[in-house]
Amino acid sequence: MPDRVPRHGDHDASRVARRLVRVATLNIETPFPPRDRNLHAPPPHSRGMHLGVVGLGRMGRIVADRVLAAGYDVTAFDVDEDAVAAAADAGASPAASLADLAEQLGSEKRIWLMVPAGDPVDAALDELEPHLDSEDVVVDGGNSHFEDSVRRAASCPAAYLDCGTSGGPAGAELGFSLMVGGPRWAYEALTPVFDAVATGPEGHDRMGPAGSGHYVKMVHNGVEYALMQAYGEGFELLHEGRYDLDLEAVARTWNNGAVIRSWLLELCEEAFREEGSELGDVADHVAGGSTGTWTVREALEQEVPLPLIYAALAERFGSRTGDRGRFSRRLANRLRYGFGRHEVKRTD
Repeated sequence: MPDRVPRHGDHDASRVARRLVRVATLNIETPFPPRDRNLHAPPPHSRGMHLGVVGLGRMGRIVADRVLAAGYDVTAFDVDEDAVAAAADAGASPAASLADLAEQLGSEKRIWLMVPAGDPVDAALDELEPHLDSEDVVVDGGNSHFEDSVRRAASCPAAYLDCGTSGGPAGAELGFSLMVGGPRWAYEALTPVFDAVATGPEGHDRMGPAGSGHYVKMVHNGVEYALMQAYGEGFELLHEGRYDLDLEAVARTWNNGAVIRSWLLELCEEAFREEGSELGDVADHVAGGSTGTWTVREALEQEVPLPLIYAALAERFGSRTGDRGRFSRRLANRLRYGFGRHEVKRTD
């Protein structure tokens, strides 16, 4: 069966306008110490691997550190000079600009973009374009919309890999889960890097053609919404129900052998341990990006019913419009800190 090519919208933003957009990054200091870059020796077929990392927020810094720890070379760039200096202290070669980064990488450029989705990705690609050719590979590791990835793959002079990335800051120690779309040869060329950044060879795979990596990550995030909602509702009933329960003890017991054990449930246990069974001053406000909305829109277009994911998305919207007090949403708020170190909104 041939690969399906997703439909995508009309993108009229001019190249000149995009060039005016600076490459923004999540300039948040990584809470993890630099890794020993000699922790693992590179396999013989990948000696000389040299990766350029653009964007040194929490996730980008983890990518750089894990690649360094695997014994490969990294050249790093960020609009925040302090972030570049910190990466250099950890063993990366600093770059003063995207042009400098491209020059340091030489004739076969392997570049990982970890910048916010949208205009910053286009701006980085525009600036890199004069330095790229068909032998080069660019990875977009952010949460881009899959239709944008299809568009970029068609126009980028290099092979373009859209890489859905899951695991949050815990990936510094455990590695990420990577869902990759794009040309097979480019995926195979970056396999040593994916092995280093992911939990290992089982932690990444090529999903299909351009756009498929970010498509799978979009649906992953929709599933994440529903799972968090389910845990939240269960603990809300326990909190409001017949018994005075220690919810940390419940979560710990469930997570040892029960059918519903999971990492999210471990994070529930952490939340109750640190905030108490009443969740302290954690607010009923669940933030989030656009991936859940994208998932529901795609389901409507494909006429696939997703009632659980839609309900979870609606609950998030309700938490932002003055409909306050749901324990389930307060727990979801705290869980987002657990897996992504997102800010916990608290009551005044």
